[in-house]
Amino acid sequence: MNVLDLKCSHDHRFEGWFVSTDEFESQLSRKLVACPVCLTTEVSRMPSAPRLNLSTSRSEQGEKEAAESSATQVAQPPQNADRAIQARALQFMREILANTENVGDRFAEEAGAAHALMEEGIDVMPLPVPAALKEPLQ
Repeated sequence: MNVLDLKCSHDHRFEGWFVSTDEFESQLSRKLVACPVCLTTEVSRMPSAPRLNLSTSRSEQGEKEAAESSATQVAQPPQNADRAIQARALQFMREILANTENVGDRFAEEAGAAHALMEEGIDVMPLPVPAALKEPLQ
């Protein structure tokens, strides 16, 4: 299984799991790979370093990594910070959607009520919801 770092044309970053690189290319050309945030199929592969398990055992490897990390403290790359921000934003949106009501056919009436609130000096703001959150996530 290949885990690829991907990003969409809106710079949302995410992982994709594929049997092979050829399978990724095939799915990409058929527009089957979509961003989980905005659902665009304009996706590209980002450079990433593969993780290789060589002849060292897990315990030896773990000890070696622990020694290396304590010897040099390296800041996380900005890419990890971006992922954390995206994950937090999606979690925030899920919480909002779980505690709000989709008014559907009553939208015009509700928009009028929001306008009346604004006239009374009460702040009201539209919430742009990513398309991926409008459907159940797997």
